[in-house]
Amino acid sequence: MNPDQQKIQELRAELSAHNYRYYVLDEPSIPDYEFDMKLKELQELEARHPEWYDPSSPTVRVGGMVTKNFETIVHEYRMYSLDNSYSKEELEDWEKRIQRILGDASVEFVCELKYDGASISLFYENGELVKAVTRGDGFQGDDVTNNVKTIRSVPLRLHGDYPDKFHIRGEIILPHEGFAKMNRERVEAGEDPYMNPRNTASGSLKLQDNSEVARRPLDCLLYSIAGERLNFNTQFEGLEKARSWGFKVPTVAKLCRSTQEVLEFVNYWDVHRHELPYETDGVVIKVNSIAQQEELGYTAKSPRWAMAYKFKAEQASTVLNSISYQVGRTGAITPVANLEPVLLAGTTVKRASLHNADQIEKLDVREGDTVFVEKGGEIIPKIIRVDFTMRDPDSTPTAYITHCPECHTELIRKEGEAQHYCPNYYGCPPQITGRIQHYISRKAMDIEGLGSETVELLYKEGLIENYADLYLLKKEQIVPLERMAEKSAENLVAGIEKSKNIPFERVLYALGIRFVGETVAKKLAKAYISIDALRNATTEDLVGIDEIGIKIAESVVEFFGNENNVEIIERLRSYGVQMEISPDKLQNQSDRLKGLTFVVSGVFETLSRNELKKHIEDNGGKVASSISSKTSYLVAGDNMGPSKREKAENLGVPIISEHDFMEMIS
Repeated sequence: MNPDQQKIQELRAELSAHNYRYYVLDEPSIPDYEFDMKLKELQELEARHPEWYDPSSPTVRVGGMVTKNFETIVHEYRMYSLDNSYSKEELEDWEKRIQRILGDASVEFVCELKYDGASISLFYENGELVKAVTRGDGFQGDDVTNNVKTIRSVPLRLHGDYPDKFHIRGEIILPHEGFAKMNRERVEAGEDPYMNPRNTASGSLKLQDNSEVARRPLDCLLYSIAGERLNFNTQFEGLEKARSWGFKVPTVAKLCRSTQEVLEFVNYWDVHRHELPYETDGVVIKVNSIAQQEELGYTAKSPRWAMAYKFKAEQASTVLNSISYQVGRTGAITPVANLEPVLLAGTTVKRASLHNADQIEKLDVREGDTVFVEKGGEIIPKIIRVDFTMRDPDSTPTAYITHCPECHTELIRKEGEAQHYCPNYYGCPPQITGRIQHYISRKAMDIEGLGSETVELLYKEGLIENYADLYLLKKEQIVPLERMAEKSAENLVAGIEKSKNIPFERVLYALGIRFVGETVAKKLAKAYISIDALRNATTEDLVGIDEIGIKIAESVVEFFGNENNVEIIERLRSYGVQMEISPDKLQNQSDRLKGLTFVVSGVFETLSRNELKKHIEDNGGKVASSISSKTSYLVAGDNMGPSKREKAENLGVPIISEHDFMEMIS
């Protein structure tokens, strides 16, 4: 082989691998400068040897082709639109319609985020990108192949066990950070900024000069595959396959086995979607089984097996007057935008969360900016973007604070974490009062007669410095305080005394150990029985507990490794606070079912399903919602669906009665 030809092949392979790691895996392996030098070398070699042209070469990413007219292409597989839903009831109605068609067959769903960009269909043959077509009217669209080839997350050549021919659909998007950068450059050049990422991404696909497209930080997220003789049987498996072939498929997709799990996914992303690097306006729910999709078929406009749940959101435009910073009970710093008051979703909004330093930088938000505020399912509104057309030319980028706004301690930011923290755990006032407020909260110690404002007042007056101090308060100390009558003081002292009866798992949650929420506190209490046993646990011991990860384990060990925390716990114990599971409760618990997974289905004679599930958990077992090869037993009652029984029999899962189960734990 000619030395130049060999070098060209080596550079193409190397650059393609680097490109995949950088733009798809987000794991760059060489510096940008080194990549650019290798790319330049490849361009020069290809220019000298046009006879070795390859349409999949990494050099096509930089553009250089002009398309005067975009040819109209008929889609081999129609690109349908989706039916929309806006409520839990609509989703449940959709599931019932599906179940009526499929009968007793069990149905799984896949939840994916609905990306807000320009729809695209990519056609691959023998592992190479052949054509890229816009959605158009669903029946036909425009050939934008040359432009799409410049998008670095679109693979030009695949790897793995891909089918010979297939179409894959997705969205061309413009991430927030790239959009903000483009607009900064346009404003600096004296040009008008673009209005929103979606329209900018869509317009980019129809630019005649694809070298201009190459300069735009477009991205491509894929979500469905169409074709014949595909080597997978479910939507979820298809996503995993596409990812293995080299496509950028977001990992947030989740396999769900009930409407409840679907709604949990929807509710989570309704709150957390603004933390994503791109825009999303809902969740797409699909029947997982390809065979069931085919059985369900299509209406005139939409597939019966898919539904888009649209987030309820309202936006408003207002001015960001200033940015202030709040300190949480863990020391986490949260930047807050103080806004010119604006009516949004029926309430007057004066503040909006900015999350962290990365979010401020990503949006390029500055004091004095006109911003768009959105309020969906979340309590605190979010700034979603800046109106760059209204920006003062003399404005300067926001400089994130370096010291705590309350105690002036220098902030820290741990590797891999988004937020800055004030490390002054025992001397920073908001952290001190925040921990006490968490301790008295309803889900923790539930101390009646004591609220957040009273905690602030007690701390300000020097009566408490930690939650153990609460148990030393006397009525005589409280009565003289502002807004405190004798009866209020009596109620407060009585509420503190009553909290001594709160069970150990809630005490553990109340301590405010970082990453230890209600569920984790229950697991730890059940595993260790007492605070002393938990205190002596190592990181290795803790990660051995089901669903306890390294981050939680390290946080627990760090908490008990602090002498101040241990001293406070000993004081709480001496005041009568529960530091172990009560003997009465322990009598009803055992390890008889440890390592066993149960599915409970049907109506039972003497116990409710929840009582059965509690018995399982109290005896060390695990309750699952659906039958799988990992299920140990199916506890069957009356009126259980035949599909569950059939699935259990097919998988060889033992089916037992309520009476059989009670004998197991007796």
